[in-house]
Amino acid sequence: MPGTNLTKIEAQERKNVIGKVDYTVQVELSESGDTFASRTVIDFTAQAGASTFVDLIAPEVLSIQLNGQDLGTDCYRDNRIELSDLQAENRLEVAANCAYMHTGEGAHRFTDPADGLTYVYTQFEVPDARRVFACFEQPDLKATYQFSVTVPESWTVLSNMDTPRPQSLKVERAGDTKQHVFHFERTPLISTYITALVAGPYHRVKSVLTSIDGRSIPLGVYCRQSLAKYLDADFVIEQTIAGFRFYESHYGRPYPFTKYDQIFVPEYNAGAMENAGCITFRDEYIFRTKPSGAQLEQLTNTILHELAHMWFGDLVTMKWWDDLWLNESFAEFMSYWCMAEGTRFEDAWTGFTMRKVWGVNCDQLPTTHPIVAPISDLADVEVNFDGITYSKGACVLRQLVAYVGEGNFLAALRSYFASHEYSNATLADFLGELENASGRNLKQWSQVWLLEAGITQLESQIERDPSGKVTSFNIVQSLPQEDTSLRPHATSVGAYDFDSRGKLVLVRRTDVDVKGEVTTVPGLVGTNHDVYVLNYEDLAYAKIRFDADSWEVLRTRVGDFADSLPRAVIMCAAWDMVRDGDLSASKYLEMALGALKHETNSSVLNGILRHIQGALVYYAADPASAHRLLAPALLALAEEAEAGSDRQRQLVRAFLQVAGAKEAPEIERWFEDGKVLAGVSVDTDLRWDMLFALAANGQADADMIRKMAESDDTITGRENAFLARAALPGRENKTQWTQRVLEDTSLTNGQIDALTAGIARSLWLQPADAADMIEPYFAALNDIWSSRTMHMAESLVGGLYPLAVQSREGFDLVERTERWLAENPDADKALRRLVLEELDGARRSKRARTGK
Repeated sequence: MPGTNLTKIEAQERKNVIGKVDYTVQVELSESGDTFASRTVIDFTAQAGASTFVDLIAPEVLSIQLNGQDLGTDCYRDNRIELSDLQAENRLEVAANCAYMHTGEGAHRFTDPADGLTYVYTQFEVPDARRVFACFEQPDLKATYQFSVTVPESWTVLSNMDTPRPQSLKVERAGDTKQHVFHFERTPLISTYITALVAGPYHRVKSVLTSIDGRSIPLGVYCRQSLAKYLDADFVIEQTIAGFRFYESHYGRPYPFTKYDQIFVPEYNAGAMENAGCITFRDEYIFRTKPSGAQLEQLTNTILHELAHMWFGDLVTMKWWDDLWLNESFAEFMSYWCMAEGTRFEDAWTGFTMRKVWGVNCDQLPTTHPIVAPISDLADVEVNFDGITYSKGACVLRQLVAYVGEGNFLAALRSYFASHEYSNATLADFLGELENASGRNLKQWSQVWLLEAGITQLESQIERDPSGKVTSFNIVQSLPQEDTSLRPHATSVGAYDFDSRGKLVLVRRTDVDVKGEVTTVPGLVGTNHDVYVLNYEDLAYAKIRFDADSWEVLRTRVGDFADSLPRAVIMCAAWDMVRDGDLSASKYLEMALGALKHETNSSVLNGILRHIQGALVYYAADPASAHRLLAPALLALAEEAEAGSDRQRQLVRAFLQVAGAKEAPEIERWFEDGKVLAGVSVDTDLRWDMLFALAANGQADADMIRKMAESDDTITGRENAFLARAALPGRENKTQWTQRVLEDTSLTNGQIDALTAGIARSLWLQPADAADMIEPYFAALNDIWSSRTMHMAESLVGGLYPLAVQSREGFDLVERTERWLAENPDADKALRRLVLEELDGARRSKRARTGK
C-alpha cells in the first residue's frame, strides 16, 4: 500500500509546507480488546492555502476536524489524512481506534504467562508512531508532545518526560476497572520516532546521578514482575553512570533531557531503542542464568550505544534517513570508545573485532551500499539497519578520529551540538564542523570512505634473504569488488617472536599509512622475526591477508599468541577466507580448535564458536567428517576448562549446538540426571539447550517437550517449546511448521523467530527433510511482503531461507533462488534485495562445498 510508504520527495515537499508543530495526544490503554482509543490534537503552522497530509494507521477513524470544521472521514485514505486549504495557523483533531500489535511495532501488548500480568510498550522506529497517534511521520518535522495516558489503576506509565503523579478517574459503573490518568509535561523538540509510551505493572529500581551542570538526573531500571528476581539493576546503573561521565566530559555538554529510564520489554524486535529519556531493551538482556563475559560486554555496549544517541540522534537528529548511518555508526563507535576507556571492559576493542565481521560480510554482498546510502523511501531504510550502517560505519569513524585527531574530533562535536541542538542536521553539517576544527579538507576522504561501497583488501608481501632477514616489506592494496576505490588506511604491523614458553609475543610495532596500491614499510627491512601480523591492532577496515611465511606459522600456531587481539584479527581473516573459498572449512576448523585451546577473551571465544558452527553447517565439503572432528573436540575442551568458568559453559553450549546422533546418548544422560560436567550449573536454559540437541537428532518427543514447557511456563519457555517442536526431524514435521509460519498471522514476532530457528536447527543434519518446504517458501515470498508488516516480512524471508540444504544431493538452492529472481523482476525492490542477499550466502556455500 503506497500510504504505508513515504518517499524522500514527499517528505521534502511536506517539510516545505509545514512549520512549527505541537502535539497533544490522549490514549487509553487496557488489558483486553483489540484496539485502544487515541485522540490527537496537532497545532501547526503552514503555508496558507497549501495542501499536505498526516499519517495514521488505524482500523477505525472516528472523526477528523480541521480548524473547527468537520471533514468527515472520507479524507482518510490509504493510511493518510489529506488536508487542503491550510491556514497560517492550524489545529487538526483526530479521534481513532488504533490497533494493539503483536509484532513489536507500534503499541505492542503482551500478557505474561508466568503471572497473567499485561504490559504495553511502543516501538516507533522507523515509521510506526502513526500506529498510535496521527502525526507528520518524518524526522525533520520535530515537535513538542504532551501525552495523557489512561490505564488500569495498578499500572504505571513511562514516557519521555518524568512520570507525573496519576489522577484517579471516576468509576462510572459498578464492576468497571478503576483507572488512572497520567498527564505528562510537554517534551522539548524531538522527532516522532523517538517518542515513547510504556505502560504496565513494571518492577522498578531507582537511582540518581548528578549531571555536569549540577542537575539531579533520576535513573530508573524497569522490567516485568516475573523477571525481577533476575534483574541486575546495579550492573545496569553502574554502566549507565560510567557512560554519563564519559559522554558529558567528552561532549562538554550536559545530558539534554530531564530523566533517564531504561525498560526491559518482551518480544522486542531490536536490541534496544533510543527513545529520548525512555530507552527500551529486549528483555533477553535479563539473564536467567549466570551471564558470560561476552553477554555482559554486549549488554554494556547496548546500554552505552543508546545513551550516546541522547546527544547524537535525539538532541541533534538527521533530516532524512539517508543519514541513518551517522546516527548508528556514531553510537556504535562511541559505545566501544566509552567501554574501553570508561568502564571495566578495557579490552572492548578486542571484542569489537568480532563485531566488525558483520560489516565486512555485509559489504561483500551484491547489495552492498555506501555508508551514506541513498534512501528514496521508507522501504529503503527498513532494510538498511545492517552491518554497514553499524559496524563498518563505526570502523570508518575510528579511522576518521585518527585522521583529524581526537582533540579536533571532540571540538567539532561540541560545536555541532551547539549549532544544531533540538534541530536537524546533515552529513555536510558534521563534516563542515570537522573541517573547521581540524583544518583538513575531507572531500576526498568522504568520497572514498562514505560515498563508495565495498571493501578493499590489504596483503603483506615480504621478501627475505637466505638468512631470513627481510629485504622488502610491502603492503599491497587490491580491489576484490567493482566500483570501489583504493583507500587510505591508518594501520600497524606487529612483529612477533616465540619466547622461551613457546608463546608468540610482540617485539616490534610499526605504524603505517597505507596509500594507493603498494605501500612500502622501510622500518621493517633488515628485521628477522618469526611472524608479521598486518593490522594486528585492528585499526584498518579491510580484508586482511598475510605473507606466505607468516601464514604458515599462523595457520598452525594461532593459539600461541599471548594476547587475544592478534588472535581475533587472524581468526577473522581466516573466516573471511572460508567465505571466499580460499580456505577449506576443515582446515579452518583445525585452526579454530587450536585458537580455542588458549582463548581467554569471552567475546572472541564466543565469536570463534559462532564461526565454527557456520563452517560446519554451511561450508564443509564433507559435513560428516567435519562433524566427527568438531563435536568431540569441543566436548574435550569443555572437560579441560576450569570448572565453573565462563569458558567451560560457552564450550558446553557450543558442543550442544553441533552435537549429532553419536553424541545424543551422552546428552540424554545429562538431561535425565541433571548433571553435565563438574562445575557446570544445570539450570533451565541449559536444559533447553540439551533438549534442542536431542530434538534435532530425533531423540526427543512431543511428551518430553510438553513436560519441559510445563516446568518453564514463561514466554521464554513457550518460545523454546516452539523451537524444539520445529527442530524435530522429518519431512512432514518441517512442512507442517513451515506452513504454520507462513499462514498463521496470529503468531507473535518472538514465536516466528523461535519457529524459524527451530525449522533450521536440524536441517544441516537431515537436509532431505526440507524437500517439501522449499517450493511453498518461494511461492509465498510476494504474499509475505505484501501482507505482513516490514519487520515480520524480513524475519520470514531470512528465517525460512533453507541455506543449510545447499548440501542436499540433487538439489541446487542457487539455481532455485536465481529462478525466483528471474521470474519476479517486478517484485518489491526491498524484497528482491533480501533474496539477493540470501542468494549470496547460497553461492558461497556452494562454492565452498563443490569448488564451483
